[in-house]
Amino acid sequence: MSHEFANAFLPALSSTISFIFAFFVLRRWWFGRRTYSLFWGIGMLFYAIGGAMEALYGFFGWHPLVFRLWYLFGAILVAAWLGQGTMFLLVRKRWAYWLFYILLAASIYAAYKVFTAELDPAHMISGELSGHAIVTPGVRILTPFFNLYGVITLVGGAIYSAWIFWRKRVLIHRVAGNIFIAVGALMPAFGGGLQRFGVPYILYLSELLGAVLMFIGFLYATQAIAYGLRASRQPA
Repeated sequence: MSHEFANAFLPALSSTISFIFAFFVLRRWWFGRRTYSLFWGIGMLFYAIGGAMEALYGFFGWHPLVFRLWYLFGAILVAAWLGQGTMFLLVRKRWAYWLFYILLAASIYAAYKVFTAELDPAHMISGELSGHAIVTPGVRILTPFFNLYGVITLVGGAIYSAWIFWRKRVLIHRVAGNIFIAVGALMPAFGGGLQRFGVPYILYLSELLGAVLMFIGFLYATQAIAYGLRASRQPA
């Protein structure tokens, strides 16, 4: 696998899949007005933007705006906003909205910090995007908090929904869908961890696999919802 292919075409493919995925999810929200679909769609847009910035960096090299957009949407926000969608699916709406207000305020603060941070382009000469390019203290520390919220809501939500639907013996496809979405959203984190040990191209491969898994999860979950709606309309 060539260096150019890994650093440009893989994230471009991942971004394309994610934009298509986001279109289908947001289209479903537009016609069904399900709040969780809106947040899953926003989360996938963030995922797609992160991949697009990686592709631009692979094709054209370093640019401060590309880096800031990648770090904000791809490194900080994506998992948390996908997880917020799961919260709207599983918890009481009042609690979900309070969590959203906190997440929105934190996201605005993160955007301010990222776009006002001092950057050191020297850290980009390795050919890979890295948060080490941020010189201003207090910016990179935000990332684990957002990602922790995303992990708790995505993985915790998947486990909780699996237990609920398994106990009730209903909507098994929704269980599978939530698990696919959770695993797919966590794939870039695993890829990033392996990349630190020198495994080449693993981050972009994991992002591509993550986009595919989340798309499969969405299809499983929405099939289950559609099946449940059809069954509820049938006469007893």
